[in-house]
Amino acid sequence: MKLSPINTNFTLKDHVYEKLKDAITGMDIYDENAELRLDERSLAEQLGISRTPLREAIARLERDGLVEVVARKGVYLQRKSMDEILEMIVAWAALESMAARLAAQRASDSEIARLRQIASKYNDGALDNRISEYSDDNIRFHQHILEISQCALLKDMADGLFLHMQAVRLRAMNEADRVQRSVVDHSEIIEALEARDADLAERLVREHTLRLHEHVRRTWRQLERDRAAAVANG
Repeated sequence: MKLSPINTNFTLKDHVYEKLKDAITGMDIYDENAELRLDERSLAEQLGISRTPLREAIARLERDGLVEVVARKGVYLQRKSMDEILEMIVAWAALESMAARLAAQRASDSEIARLRQIASKYNDGALDNRISEYSDDNIRFHQHILEISQCALLKDMADGLFLHMQAVRLRAMNEADRVQRSVVDHSEIIEALEARDADLAERLVREHTLRLHEHVRRTWRQLERDRAAAVANG
């Protein structure tokens, strides 16, 4: 994890928390080679602070379910189990599909146009060298649907899943043909929203997310089985 020194003019413990949270958000924590252990000394040095505000921020991140503090071992980024990931995707599908229904009914034309602006950057078909950029815009796309639903509670509930959903999407985006499929799905969702077809928008968003669920269920479970077999065979 790479961090830059913080501006101590801000409330220190809050700013440290936000810095760490942003850094974790940008990591692919579900990559099989991801480094999950956090080095407190290194983090404190990078931020230019003492251990005390750092530990206060880590305690807050632990309450958020983002890290786990293991006695005498250290601090570790918290990954969800496979079953938890699959349940989380189902919950996201329910929340975002309802957000899409509400957006079709409530969002302004300019708010919906923002979705097309995000998606249109990738209409040239040249995605192979822009997967990282697309992955970031993919997250913005889904967040914007929640924002324009004009239902604050719905968005707050989704925000509770956001960090892990972002990490799941980040890993999955590099697998199979998911990038190309995502571009097509986004275009269809935008068309439904522009047509103010709430039923269709809701269905397309739900199906889009459940395709991620099926991909993770099928592909990641097989990877887990393969790794377990490799360990067992020594």
